[in-house]
Amino acid sequence: MRRIVLFYISISVTAILATWVLLRQGKLLEIGRPIIAPPFIEAKDIASKGIDGFLSNLHHPLAILILQILSIIVAARLFGLLFTRIGQPTVIGEITAGIVLGPSLLGMYFPEYSHFLFPVESLGNLQFLSQVGLILFMFVIGMELDLKILKNKVHEAVLISHTGIALQYSLGIGLAYYLYEDFAPANTPFISYGLFMGIAMSITAFPVLARIIQERGLSKTRLGFTAITSAAADDITAWCILAAVIAFVKAGTLLTALFTISFSMLYVAFMIFVVGPFLKRLGDIYSNRETISKGIVALVFVILMVSSYLTEIIGIHALFGAFIAGVIMPPNLNFRKILIEKIEDVSLVLLLPLFFVFTGLRTQIGLLNDSHLWLLCGLIICVAVAGKFIGTSMAARIIGKNWKESLSIGAMMNTRGLMELIVLNIGYDLGILTPTMFAMMVIMALVTTFMTGPILSFINWIFKEKELEVESIISKTESVVDTILISFGLASSGRKLLRLASHMSGVNPNQVQYSAIHVTPSADVSLLNVSEFEKQSFRPIRTEAERLQVDIRSHYKLSNDLYKEVIGLVEKESVKLLLLGAGKSLYTGTLLGNIVGVAKTLSPENLLGTITGTNPLFRTDYLIDDRAKHFMEDSQCDVGVLLDRDFSDSSTLFIPLFDDDDAFLFDYARKFILNSKSEISFMDASGRMEQDSLIRQKFNLLQSQFPNNISTHQVKTIEKDFLSHQDLMLINYPSWKGLIESKSLWLEHIPSVLILKSNPH
Repeated sequence: MRRIVLFYISISVTAILATWVLLRQGKLLEIGRPIIAPPFIEAKDIASKGIDGFLSNLHHPLAILILQILSIIVAARLFGLLFTRIGQPTVIGEITAGIVLGPSLLGMYFPEYSHFLFPVESLGNLQFLSQVGLILFMFVIGMELDLKILKNKVHEAVLISHTGIALQYSLGIGLAYYLYEDFAPANTPFISYGLFMGIAMSITAFPVLARIIQERGLSKTRLGFTAITSAAADDITAWCILAAVIAFVKAGTLLTALFTISFSMLYVAFMIFVVGPFLKRLGDIYSNRETISKGIVALVFVILMVSSYLTEIIGIHALFGAFIAGVIMPPNLNFRKILIEKIEDVSLVLLLPLFFVFTGLRTQIGLLNDSHLWLLCGLIICVAVAGKFIGTSMAARIIGKNWKESLSIGAMMNTRGLMELIVLNIGYDLGILTPTMFAMMVIMALVTTFMTGPILSFINWIFKEKELEVESIISKTESVVDTILISFGLASSGRKLLRLASHMSGVNPNQVQYSAIHVTPSADVSLLNVSEFEKQSFRPIRTEAERLQVDIRSHYKLSNDLYKEVIGLVEKESVKLLLLGAGKSLYTGTLLGNIVGVAKTLSPENLLGTITGTNPLFRTDYLIDDRAKHFMEDSQCDVGVLLDRDFSDSSTLFIPLFDDDDAFLFDYARKFILNSKSEISFMDASGRMEQDSLIRQKFNLLQSQFPNNISTHQVKTIEKDFLSHQDLMLINYPSWKGLIESKSLWLEHIPSVLILKSNPH
């Protein structure tokens, strides 16, 4: 160590001396050169110059852009969270955030701040960045459309979607006929205005609808699948019609439009029949994270950008090219999933909110300054709802759906959301929509999306049925004593938890029911690929179940509320033991993490819990994450949290006794001995066996039954060598918190830990 320090010091001193000598010698090179010295600044002017420089930097284009992005992301996340809390899709909150930051609210009440944050000269940069975000987003949407799955329901999907488009398109043209004289821009022919209004009213937002279906638990139902396939067919059809409309509007004449459409058809054919087979071959060769290198990703981006560039110069918009590039990507699910993961976070979290705010900056709700305009806005909303809702509901009823399913499909197909905003912005850029009409159409998009959830709830209330749950009947008739539920995130952790559960079960395997639940965040999975994701998630745990020769029920959920899904299953199946992983705490280990942790601790919810006495202000059990602590403290069943340190076996166990409530650990110790012949060492440093009669009684009974499997240690400090020979430590949750608070040194050497909390059944 001393040699390293001396070497570092000598290198640093040598470098400093060399730099000083070179600078001194370099000064001599200035002789004979006209060097202009900086002006002398008096001490009293230094602060003034510094402030002037600071203010100048505040208005630098890059500084403004960074501040815009920061403000947009924060506002989008806050409004997204707020709208999620009231049962609305996150995207509605993000769109609302864009309107709030625009002239309709921020510009109206805080004009100076609005002009500083969004100066007119900066909007060009914001627009181009938002367009890049849209290109990436449409590429992801194209990849999420699995055409093979659509083939299975092609007749139903096409009938429902095309009926909705046909009826809505004709109503949209009728609305355009009514609006043309007063609201069409000058020099805009009616045919262009009518065709665009028709398609603008006909869009269904596939990505937003997918999130609604996921959040309402419909993703694995017949209703959900019919709705999402119909929305996918609607998107494909609508974007093809939109491309044709854009070509006609830009061309101005029918012959020129046909020329553009012909080039567009050649482009689509080239992408499907030439580029598509090449990409399929690429997906067959490169199908996992190890083989998909940066070069492959770069090739995919080249294809995406070339496709977008071609459609832009053909005249049908770059977004259509991005969409087609996504559709023809290799059908290999792993390939698409990895690409989506690489692109989606950047496009959805960073770039897409820029589009929402840019749309908000264009939306001037203040232009609707009299009752006539608001009545007209209401008429637009009514026409939009009538066309989609009635058309798709009738089509669903004709193909044999009952009234509840038909009306639900109509309500879901009426969702417009983000896709509508994209179309409206295209119309605004083409000069078809005036600012007033643009504002009314944006309001229509918000209202029709916002109303989807309440209408679905109203339909469910009207057609309320008392359905018997088959699984609950089975659970009542089966002679199952214990149900062990495993909640896992990573597939590998599910395998370990099942192995651990088998060591904690009863003696008779017929008296134990194993269940496993895996919850995937809604935004991470395309609804069209749910079944494949479910197979991949449960493959390791099913393999382990076959090895252990046990049956296991699987529950796959798409939800953003893990706690709700798991607790719901605990109550439904009368679970006795819930097993899950410890995870990691975000709020420890770094200065910033500790600051964020304190801020989280001082949040209104935690302060209220402290005042009412339901939870302490500061927590010290930081080796398990908040999710695990939530289950520990609120679940009405026994909960086990595995702090995994390469857990593989339960041959040797270590159980420290600190509290009178540790008595239930002897029941689990007995199960470990019966199932895996575990050798168990008890540490009784606090004299629990002498002070507590129940603990003493349980220990004596266990020792009499299994004398060769039980040993005790009275020492307070456990040696590192002893801990290194242990497979697992069992400990009560309150004892674990006390152990963490004491900061015992031997905690650094503990093996895997199973933290148990006993709850009344």
